[in-house]
Amino acid sequence: MAQFADNPGMKIRWKPSATVAAIIEQNGKFLLVEEHTPEGLRLNNPAGHLDESESLVNACAREALEETMHLFTPTHLLGVYMSRFQRPARAHHAAEDITYLRFAFCGTLGEVQAGRGLDTGIVRTLWLSPDEIRASFKRHRSPLIIACMEDYLKGQRYPLSLIHTDPGVVSHAPAVECKP
Repeated sequence: MAQFADNPGMKIRWKPSATVAAIIEQNGKFLLVEEHTPEGLRLNNPAGHLDESESLVNACAREALEETMHLFTPTHLLGVYMSRFQRPARAHHAAEDITYLRFAFCGTLGEVQAGRGLDTGIVRTLWLSPDEIRASFKRHRSPLIIACMEDYLKGQRYPLSLIHTDPGVVSHAPAVECKP
């Protein structure tokens, strides 16, 4: 049981890390990024964490732009995925046990934005076929890369209207107390 240091009897509430991912396909190939991680160079979808005061759709468009330099317009929710990642302790870093809650979107890829650079840690973008992605699974940062791709290939799509973002999230308005 995790506890607060100043109150050993108080439990820490477990929370998954909310992330977004852009599943981008063109001409039978998917856009991935190659990025530096503590485990070495890894492949991933353009993806990242949901920031404070941001909707899931806007977070996905932002992450895709930061990691690929392309505008991206989410048009459908592909699915909601969970995975657990356990990283052993290493020099100057404690062991990590993280559960990710990924909201994956597909949509329309726009033009490269001139003057932008790739986000810190991103080495390059690359287009891979489904077979190339399946064959490179040992280099994947997340086991969800294949799960998202397979759902995309099956034609799985959900309307963005499935997602509701209360205006208080993006307006910095005081939080509204919810009563049961």
